[in-house]
Amino acid sequence: PFPLLSRLEAADNEVAELGAAIAALPALKSLDLSNNQLTELPAELADCPRLKEINFRGNRLKDKRLEKMVNGCQAKSILEYLRAGGRGKGKAESVREENRKKKREKRQKKDSGDGEQDELEDVSRLWVKVLHVSENPAPLTVQVSPGVKDVRPFIVCCALKGVTLEPGNALKRFLAAQTKLHEDICEKRTAATIATHDLQLIRGPLMYSVQPPGELKITPLGRKEIKAKDLVRQLQLEAEEQRKQKKRQNISGLHKYLQLLDGKDNYPCLMDAEGDVISFPPITNSEKTKIKKSTCDLFLEVTSDASLQICKDVMDALILKIAELNRFTLENREDDSISDNESDALCGPVNLNHRQNAQQTNSPLVVEQVRVADTDGNLKVLYPSKTDLTTVSSLLTVMR
Repeated sequence: PFPLLSRLEAADNEVAELGAAIAALPALKSLDLSNNQLTELPAELADCPRLKEINFRGNRLKDKRLEKMVNGCQAKSILEYLRAGGRGKGKAESVREENRKKKREKRQKKDSGDGEQDELEDVSRLWVKVLHVSENPAPLTVQVSPGVKDVRPFIVCCALKGVTLEPGNALKRFLAAQTKLHEDICEKRTAATIATHDLQLIRGPLMYSVQPPGELKITPLGRKEIKAKDLVRQLQLEAEEQRKQKKRQNISGLHKYLQLLDGKDNYPCLMDAEGDVISFPPITNSEKTKIKKSTCDLFLEVTSDASLQICKDVMDALILKIAELNRFTLENREDDSISDNESDALCGPVNLNHRQNAQQTNSPLVVEQVRVADTDGNLKVLYPSKTDLTTVSSLLTVMR
């Protein structure tokens, strides 16, 4: 027994099996088994009470959905998947049987005429509706220049309509949730970076390209227009001043992401139809498309230098989080004093007072597909496609 073991690193060790005894490590917080020969993950992994960080990338798992999740999802999602009956041994089968039992009981209730509770449960689910490019009279498009290939090649975008940010602390909760996603699933922006814009302030078509640091100009959030190289230098000076004042190495804000630009001859940027830079990943958005309390339609952007799948998984998680926040805001519309700390408690089912309230707050958000193509018009990615949003399907119902 290792009752105090909190970190276990066993990457690149040709490990072929992870046993159920892993649950006997009560203090385990971080587990790295990347680049091994695992084909299955035990459901008992979900029984590790303190496990927060896991890395199973580079293993050929039989469960392809789980393999997709370990390549892009945060630990919490993977553990929930295992707990709910993903491939594993022992506990997973009993969980699946329990789920089947619940479905049978639900059908019996409907057959007996007692379907009111089922209707309420159905209404309480989170819903989004996908608007396909072919159904959209004025779809936004993103054109990708060849230069991004060597800098930050992957981008996924979509539009999200029907968001409520006006009441109380809704906007603060939204921004806090985005920061938390950057820390968790985006791995401190090293795996991917999220940018959110006011859709009404976007002028398409958009161009995802690269520019030299001395030529790229942007008006960062809360600042005046500046060249990228000057902005980076300014942030570096601020970071150094921060270190001196606090007398420690930890720094906050945009400053902690500056190292992600080290060694780059060109910087990535997203430009609108007027030639203005609205996003400079992984550092900042533009003041031009800043989200306000009055914003109800969003343009969502996720970029990465790692993989396209990571972009999609992060976008899935972002849409789920916004749907959770939106319902929470609508159900608490009269309460303007909710603290920002409550944003962490928004996952999972929300208690409904009555059916009328549930139906009122369950209007689906509309996700508009955005087409990303190269300069010749060849499709690179369309999001959301039929296979997207599957990683959050247990919490989000998608009408396609």
